[in-house]
Amino acid sequence: MNRRSTKLVALGATVGLAAFALAGCAPAAGGGDASGDGTTITWWHNGTGEPLKSFWEDVADEFEADHPGVTVKVEAFQNEDLQRTLIPNALQAGGDAAPDLFMVWAEGEIKAQVEAGYLKDLSGLTDVVESVGGAGTGWNVDGKQYGIPYRYGIEGIWYNADLFEKAGITEPPATFDEFGEAIDKLSASGVSPVGVGAADGWPAAHWWYQFAIKTCSPESLEKAADTLDFSDPCFVEAGENLKAWMDSFDGDLPFQSNPTSTPAQSVPNSSAGLLASEATAMELMGTWHRGEVAKLVPGAPADNPPAPEWLAWMPVPDIEGAEGAPGAALGSGDAWGVYADAPDETLDLLEYIMSEDVQKRFAATGEIPTVAGAEAGITDPVLKQIADGTVGASLVVTWLDTQYGPVIGQAMNDAIVALMFGDGTPESVPDAMNAAAATL
Repeated sequence: MNRRSTKLVALGATVGLAAFALAGCAPAAGGGDASGDGTTITWWHNGTGEPLKSFWEDVADEFEADHPGVTVKVEAFQNEDLQRTLIPNALQAGGDAAPDLFMVWAEGEIKAQVEAGYLKDLSGLTDVVESVGGAGTGWNVDGKQYGIPYRYGIEGIWYNADLFEKAGITEPPATFDEFGEAIDKLSASGVSPVGVGAADGWPAAHWWYQFAIKTCSPESLEKAADTLDFSDPCFVEAGENLKAWMDSFDGDLPFQSNPTSTPAQSVPNSSAGLLASEATAMELMGTWHRGEVAKLVPGAPADNPPAPEWLAWMPVPDIEGAEGAPGAALGSGDAWGVYADAPDETLDLLEYIMSEDVQKRFAATGEIPTVAGAEAGITDPVLKQIADGTVGASLVVTWLDTQYGPVIGQAMNDAIVALMFGDGTPESVPDAMNAAAATL
């Protein structure tokens, strides 16, 4: 059986992946606004690109058509702005400033929102909760369900198959030694091997996360998640292994130059844009990256840009001899949460969004759904590969910044960027995490 989450939760066998292989009128209270006899629901998400932006708008239109008097105001925002600024500020302001339906992240992130009283308990949506099975574990706080995941998958290396062929790489590397050989071949062919958007912190931090889950035993990871004590020597060793790997290459390699001036997404000079323009050959990123790269390919159409034919994906190789579980992977998903004072119709909208029909059509846009049966909508072979990889992983560990919560996560990510591209040390990362944990 697969296991997932930083707390090593059993995957279960009910979610789409598991089955696959695995604002208003709320008159009295809430984020909804009064609007005559009707109700307005505000819905915030990060699907700024097509086809997802239009897809969510169509879903809102469909719901409105079946619910006379209800208006759904759906808005898309850039991910980092949404997650780190817009949602936290709106929830803190409360009332009509807060969105009714919005994206929530797992583990420590959602726990902090629950403790602040921002979220409605969704446990009563029994059919919806059961439809996503074990994928919902990361959004369960003290036995209650506060978020419903709608996409889930593991991260991996997105790469340019044409540049691999040009560099003489005939097979995706299966070990870190082979990965290093591929980087050398790509560099020799004149391309920057790996792109990273370190200006946003988390894309660089995910490299350390990968080394941590491949260096620390599952038991060490679980203990750290439970206690928020990061004194286990494996966390220092993870940083040592990461630095030793980076220092085994010349100059800026394995990454592109100026990584701390490179944002992650949305603009041509981002790490996603560098991969899209074939200036780099690889990037470590989550399941959403197919769409990010597609829209940044030079000359790509504004509406429904296709993913480039050269875009391929492979799992992150294991480190030979490391203590981490072989086949362990990092992953998580995105979920919907409902504001504590949102109008009741918001729950109806959530049920509709999580219906098998909508999830199946969501999969057809190039996403990996969570509802059992919706996996039939996956048509892209790369996404099928990721879905299979998620099911086949021996252990799926939730993004560490999400798992440990925003306070520790931010301190951890800042320390990792300093380790990789500044004057940080392997010891400074767990030191920063322990110092942040002491403030909670």
